[in-house]
Amino acid sequence: MQSFRTELENPIVERDILELERKIALFKEGKIDEEKFRSLRLARGVYGQRQPGVQMIRIKLPYGRVTAPQLRRISKVSEEYSTGRLHITTRQDIQIHYVSLDRTPQLWAELEKDDVTLREACGNTVRNVTASELAGIDPKEPFDVTPYADATFRYFLRNPICQEMGRKFKMAFSSSEEDTGLSYLHDLGFIPKIKEINGKQVRGFKVLLGGGLGSQPRHADLVYDFLETDQLIPYIEAVLRIFDRHGERARRNKARMKFLVKDLGLEAFLELVEQEKKALPFASYPIDAASYEGAQSLPNPEKPELKSELGLDYELWKLTNVLPQKQEGYVAIGVRVPLGDFYISQARALADLIEKYANNELRFTLRQNFLIRDVREDLVPFFYQELKKIGLSERGYNSLGDITACPGTDTCNLGIASSTGIATELEKVIFNEYPQYLKNQDLVIKISGCMNACGQHNMAHIGFQGMSMRVGKTVIPALQVLLGGGNLGDGNGRFADKVTKIPSKRGPQALRLLLDDFEANGEDLDFLSYYDQQGQMYFYELLKELADPAKVTEEDRVDWGRNENYEVAVGVGECAGVVIDLVATLLLEAKEKLDLGQEALENGRWSDSIYHHYAGLINAAKAILLSEDISTNSYANIIFLFDEHFVSSGKVTLDSSFAEKVYEINQHEPTPEFAKAYAKQALEIYQALKSYREEEVNA
Repeated sequence: MQSFRTELENPIVERDILELERKIALFKEGKIDEEKFRSLRLARGVYGQRQPGVQMIRIKLPYGRVTAPQLRRISKVSEEYSTGRLHITTRQDIQIHYVSLDRTPQLWAELEKDDVTLREACGNTVRNVTASELAGIDPKEPFDVTPYADATFRYFLRNPICQEMGRKFKMAFSSSEEDTGLSYLHDLGFIPKIKEINGKQVRGFKVLLGGGLGSQPRHADLVYDFLETDQLIPYIEAVLRIFDRHGERARRNKARMKFLVKDLGLEAFLELVEQEKKALPFASYPIDAASYEGAQSLPNPEKPELKSELGLDYELWKLTNVLPQKQEGYVAIGVRVPLGDFYISQARALADLIEKYANNELRFTLRQNFLIRDVREDLVPFFYQELKKIGLSERGYNSLGDITACPGTDTCNLGIASSTGIATELEKVIFNEYPQYLKNQDLVIKISGCMNACGQHNMAHIGFQGMSMRVGKTVIPALQVLLGGGNLGDGNGRFADKVTKIPSKRGPQALRLLLDDFEANGEDLDFLSYYDQQGQMYFYELLKELADPAKVTEEDRVDWGRNENYEVAVGVGECAGVVIDLVATLLLEAKEKLDLGQEALENGRWSDSIYHHYAGLINAAKAILLSEDISTNSYANIIFLFDEHFVSSGKVTLDSSFAEKVYEINQHEPTPEFAKAYAKQALEIYQALKSYREEEVNA
């Protein structure tokens, strides 16, 4: 480990990596509970996969951007620590698989040499901040959202308010009213707007709150038609503080923001957000977009010669894979990556290509592809030639044949049926039997291997969800067919209806029936209008014969891509990193948070110090509650129950209620004087709780 300890320039990052190394050692020595260790490694992008003894590593790439040096660095790491395969996720991350836990600190250190992080790529944190891949080049955008997405990522990375929330938190920025960032299905979604105020053109965002997918999808609520950009960070911080305090922590399936908004009611939730504003470190947080925009330039490389004529394939590819940019004379090239999987030999060739002939960056997309930006129009034939050499010239970018699918049973613990296997078969059907749909970019197929909707199946026009299906005494792999979802634009969308469940091997025939009927009866309608015209029961009848369990064959008992009969094998999911806390571990963690608070205090980071001390108090109180088998489900609940069981009863003596002391956090501005007073009080309360615990143990 000596090499990376001396090479990293950022001491904060180095300490983070060394902490991971130390906790791995403690875990192996049996000094950290397995569930607690899971929480720690998830927040460092280290995720257990279906195969025992190895990890999936999620590499966090804010708004999907990666430069040529970063792509080479990721390739180097994948070659040395993984299998050489790179997987693009629906949140614009890169995942690599089959990594040894012991080697994750070195892997992380290697990535950080080119400013690539694993931090908070998983776990109960702010996940990757996504954005439309067209941001900055979209002809329809009011302004480039990139610097705002970047500022959001950087502000909340390692921020104490969002390190151990009850559940993950997702944010997205769209580039225009087309809402390609899918704002309506995120915890917070942002759509750029321009408004004239006092004769000036002012930038702001339409803001949506509390959306989500999963087994109970919820459309986000509109909370602002126009929020000025300097209010973006303060508003997000206030929302996160309320989610951290009031969000469910005991029941994983009820812990997302959408459930908190539903339980409290939107008005009550927003009132709590308003009350929190006094405690924020910034009433206004201007984001310097001008500097970012001023630094942008367009490449002007020498034109290389073509090796040969390109033919019809090139002309067909150009119809779907070349996109206009708002910058005159330049286009973007969409590269279709089937199932989001590509390899380091391709990645290295791409790095060379974009560094020399484009603008030295790719943007990974929500549909598991990538976009090469700022390509001079006359270089498009050359790019096709070079992409064809490395096997990345498939046509149909963002078309019906470009299917999104999560990893499913390939590597995920929660996978029920093979999503990648059925996706491959459906793509074959479209390419071989319905090639006309390779030009259709208004019809979307998405597939998930389970109800958690990582493949976003329940917002697609045609969606499939991996399931199991009992037939007699056996269980076979199945697909839930969903129809009628879609993005309507400007923060509006609709979720798909569940139509029927069919054996997985009949998925291709279901697609044929749907497309044939659409062609026969859809006339000039778009798919959603056609679906609404026919109605849900019409499609149930259309697919009913495929769902008949009496017609199950031996072939139906084997999932796609497998040779053996299907067995349900669902492990423990890690999407939320829910942990079983032990009393001693919680008290230790409380002290660690108080120590972080003291460090922040010494460095003049007043708001961070206050929040670390607040979190330390909560952990200490939770430990004492747990010691008497008192269950809790939120930070607010911990505060209430501690007063009820320990302060009011006189078991713990404080000069006022625990709630009054803790909630001083949102009654004062984060001044140096308050930060110091709050820290002193927190240390005194912690010592009182620790003494109480020691007396109980020794009694």
